[in-house]
Amino acid sequence: MSTATPSSHESEAIAVAAERRWSFVVAAIIAVLVLVMIVTGLHWSSMPPSRVETVDVKTLHLRGEFVERNLGTAVEADNRVVVRLVAQQYSFEPQCIVVPADTPVTFRATATDAIHGFIIGRTNANTMVVPGFVATFTTSFHRTGEQLMPCHEYCGTGHEAMWARVQVLPRDEFMAKARPGERLSCVAR
Repeated sequence: MSTATPSSHESEAIAVAAERRWSFVVAAIIAVLVLVMIVTGLHWSSMPPSRVETVDVKTLHLRGEFVERNLGTAVEADNRVVVRLVAQQYSFEPQCIVVPADTPVTFRATATDAIHGFIIGRTNANTMVVPGFVATFTTSFHRTGEQLMPCHEYCGTGHEAMWARVQVLPRDEFMAKARPGERLSCVAR
């Protein structure tokens, strides 16, 4: 039985054909990915997510949910614990937030000037704060004590000094301090 080996010219032709098929496959995959990105971008620009809340950054401090007297932690009428805060170059307002342990806490935040973000210590609390939009999420704190809350989105030359503190109190101690209509903060006003 004899085996015929292809000549170098035939081998080269086979290799070129294989490479050409591969290049068509790769080009098709890239084209599909680019098409998906274009369609997704157009879809999101014409139909944003349904739960987008906006605020006017020009009047943020004058009226509405994020006026200074409304910032901090409060127990709402339905017994939900809500924290409202504003990020601005280069600080968070309030600088220190008090929350109860083992209780769902809803954070509502916005920014006045640039994109900011924060992460709270050893928790799953992590969000971006974009001017003109309200970032909302709910989390629970299972360990009492103090945790740092740094800004994790570069916002300018003072970024490294932008952080706040979160004090987690036992639930009973927190509820004893909470007063209807008042905001809790660990910074004296």
